[in-house]
Amino acid sequence: MSEEQLEQIAEAARELDLNALDRARQLIEQERRRREREARRQAQQEMKAVAEKYGMSLHEIVAGQPKSASGGSGKGKLPPKYRHPHDHSKTWTGRGRRPHWIQEWIDGGNDLDDLKIAD
Repeated sequence: MSEEQLEQIAEAARELDLNALDRARQLIEQERRRREREARRQAQQEMKAVAEKYGMSLHEIVAGQPKSASGGSGKGKLPPKYRHPHDHSKTWTGRGRRPHWIQEWIDGGNDLDDLKIAD
């Protein structure tokens, strides 16, 4: 947009009353959102085309690794290694941040191995 066009818009805005300015703001915001949606749609189409060009899915490109032969990522949900002694619905795989109940167990002077699920 040129400086001349911006000046024309500014001049027109100075002539509008408050209600008309609010309506103009709404119209501009609607147009901005429409253009953002269109830009996202266009970007998705371009990314899909590049993925297809290389025989990949968009998911494979985003994940950075090819799918396994079974069609999944090759990684399933890990089985739990630890179980709460009183509430068996609470489990932990041993990966990631320790749940509060695990930390409380350890802080209470107990051994983590006591919560281990037998194989």
